[in-house]
Amino acid sequence: MSSVIASARFSVLDRSRTREGHSGPEALRDTVRLAREVERLGYHRFWVSEHHGVPGVAGSAPTVLAAAVAGATRTIRVGTGGVMLPNHRPLVVAEQFGVLESLFPGRVDMGLGRSVGFTDGVRRALGRGKGDAEDFAAQLEELLGWFRGTSPTGVHARPAEGLTVPPFVLAMGEGAAIAARAGLPMVIGDLRHRDRMRRGIDRYRELFRPSQWASEPYVVVSGTVAVAGTPEEARRLLVPEAWSMAYSRTHGTFPPLPPAERVEALAMTAKERDLYESGLAGQLAGTEEEVAHGLEAVLKDTGAQEVLVTTSTHDREALLDSYRRLAVVAGLDGSAPRR
Repeated sequence: MSSVIASARFSVLDRSRTREGHSGPEALRDTVRLAREVERLGYHRFWVSEHHGVPGVAGSAPTVLAAAVAGATRTIRVGTGGVMLPNHRPLVVAEQFGVLESLFPGRVDMGLGRSVGFTDGVRRALGRGKGDAEDFAAQLEELLGWFRGTSPTGVHARPAEGLTVPPFVLAMGEGAAIAARAGLPMVIGDLRHRDRMRRGIDRYRELFRPSQWASEPYVVVSGTVAVAGTPEEARRLLVPEAWSMAYSRTHGTFPPLPPAERVEALAMTAKERDLYESGLAGQLAGTEEEVAHGLEAVLKDTGAQEVLVTTSTHDREALLDSYRRLAVVAGLDGSAPRR
């Protein structure tokens, strides 16, 4: 195994994607089951996401779901990728993570993003506008202040104050600079747009200021990684998500994941086909050997310390098999066959 791969951490973000023929509650239970499995395999952390009003995603309350995941596991770090800070009051976010850290000490991560909703309707329902993302740096500073007990209001966040919950910034656009100036670890994707990702990482390292949270830059690269017995089987893992993304771009709604075989039988318009093929291109997918080669290139190119895998597909058993194979590639503690 490559020394570059051996020195990196490997983690999982599951977005609780709903699947055709399965309900939203099933998707949430699938997320909790997956967390147990990737903990056994030796992955470093398991994160859940925040989406509102999206038909294809069941995960709308990440701190609630993180609590369920932490309660169902024993050792893996648990967190959010991420809580969208413009949607919430920083005090409430601090309180929620304070409760999580109090219940599961030393295991909780606070991944934070600056998105304000998938559509205009969702933003209206949340009482937010696109411009609210521009206040992210100030919201982030306020949130961290609640843990330090420095709020000028005289109010104290209970039980957050005095606790240490590692914060991470999900870097989209200006996020890299905000993470750097705050001295926080950064999560950046996706693996398909390597040049853009590398520019964001370079900017982050250039502007980084050491803080109580991180003495030096810490980079997590995120994206889809699919491993299977053959390149064709690995590519099929990508098919449901690639089609859902293409559909959302052409119909304005993000659907549940369809089975790969149904997508492969579809008659697509030229635009749909183009978007679909684009979604399949550039991903890290293949056999163990092919993915190991691709991971080594990514890690050398970016200097990242961690890989956050975000793969979604309709076939949950194939997804779990992919994570098992990736654990072997990464040399994780739980990847060796049981005797």
